[in-house]
Formats: sequence, structure tokens, C-alpha cells
Amino acid sequence: MKFLKEWGPFALFIAIILLLRVYVWQPVLVDGHSMDPTLADKERLIIVKTAKIQRFDIVVAKEYDETEKKEKNIVKRVIGMPGDTITFNNDILLINGKATPEPYLEEYQKKFAEDRLQKTYTYNTFFQRLAQDASAFTISATGETKFTVTVPKGQYYLMGDDRIISNDSRRVGTFAKKELVGEAKFRMWPFKKIGVLK
Repeated sequence: MKFLKEWGPFALFIAIILLLRVYVWQPVLVDGHSMDPTLADKERLIIVKTAKIQRFDIVVAKEYDETEKKEKNIVKRVIGMPGDTITFNNDILLINGKATPEPYLEEYQKKFAEDRLQKTYTYNTFFQRLAQDASAFTISATGETKFTVTVPKGQYYLMGDDRIISNDSRRVGTFAKKELVGEAKFRMWPFKKIGVLK
């Protein structure tokens, strides 16, 4: 009894934390630059598995990597909800025929207009070539500046914020609800950027 009184609350606390870790939240590492400048490579996030997914949420999804022959987690933004018709026309997003702003793209769109992101991509010459050859900041997998996609029911259209380099639904297709692990809610690393994701 003495042991239970002393250690029972602590054991209960640990059990609750473990259950929450399994069923509610999960730490995730950002791997790559496809969500620049919103999220940077090697940043660490907390995702909530039980969150209701809404348009423009940043989510973690499961994707099968053909090169590495294994499943991996990717971090992208929800652009198209089930049943949506998504159109891009020279960097203007239309959702079901309505022009919709994308403020999270403004910084890189401005840099694309200035110098095709050449100064931004000094760390990678391949990215520089991609940007130099792009006719707009958001293009289709085949390089078109105007394209339309109808999102099937039960599916989600995901894109990275750095549209030049992101490998997303434009190339790999839509994602089923079961492939969405959860919504990224909190950045826990680096410390200077710690906080809730907006």
C-alpha cells in the first residue's frame, strides 16, 4: 500500500503519457526543403493524430518511396479536400471556381519574380535549374502553368509550400484519409522558433 501511495500517481502519469503518445500525438522530423520557408529541413514537430483535417492544414502523410522501397512520412499542406476541383492558372489558385489566396507562398513567389530563386537556392544547383526552367512558381508535373485536378471523394490533394522542388500530389497523386497520420500543430525545434504552427 505504501508503494502504491508513493508511486501510484507517478505510474498513472507515465501510463497516460504513453497512451497519448500512441493514440493522440507523435513527434515528426521535417526531412528536406519542400515546405520552405514555412518549415525548414531538420525542424521537429508535434502532430495530433486525432485532429480534424481542414483545408490548408499542414499534415504528415504516409508515402511509399519507390527509390528506397519503403514507406516514409512526408510533411505537406492540404490544398484540395475530397470532391474539390482545383485549378492553378499562372500562380492563381481557384478552388471550385473561386480564386483563393495563398499567403504562405508570398515570400518565395516574390523571390521567384526577382531572380527565379537563384540566391535562395545557392545550396543546390539542381534546384536552381528547376527554378530557372519553371514558367511559374506553381506548375504541373509536366511544366504547365495552367492545370486542373478533381479530387476524388475520400482523397486529399497535398502540396509543399516550395512548389518548385516539392514532390507532392502533382506527381504522386492524391492521398486517402487513412494515409494522413495527423496535423502538425507545434514546432519544438529549433528553440528559437518553438511554438504553435499557424
